[in-house]
Amino acid sequence: MKGKVVVLMGSERDLEFCREIAKHLKTFGLDYTFHVASAHKTPERVLNVLKEYEKEKVVYMTVAGRSNALSAFVDAHTTKPVIACPPYSEKFSGADIISSLRVPSGIGSVVTIEPEGAAIAAAKILALENSELAKRVREYQQAKKLEIEKAEDSVKKLK
Repeated sequence: MKGKVVVLMGSERDLEFCREIAKHLKTFGLDYTFHVASAHKTPERVLNVLKEYEKEKVVYMTVAGRSNALSAFVDAHTTKPVIACPPYSEKFSGADIISSLRVPSGIGSVVTIEPEGAAIAAAKILALENSELAKRVREYQQAKKLEIEKAEDSVKKLK
């Protein structure tokens, strides 16, 4: 069983941000699916999505701007990993991110605000039981290291 990422967005306005996450999930060859469900407006729908995947190996990724109750709500109702990846909003000068960080006791969701970081976290979680995926994560990390080494060489030549 390979596992997949279930991306829950609070509204359709989050779709473009979720597409950016999906681009990075594809880099690792991860299966994913999108759902729209709001902890505030459609909590029953959120619970139904969780029920749909309760017997599968999944990592939940929650994307909700403004007041992100979705991440904590999902985490409180599952034993699966939850990665909160709230979209940053210039409109609120980043204050909207705080609702993803300040959650009630007993909540263990992980927060990252970068789509790439969210995809890496999901890949690492699923790689715990998938050596092929672990290999892809190592290769990705190595490619990132090479980018820095090339930049170092490039900068040295500019002296």
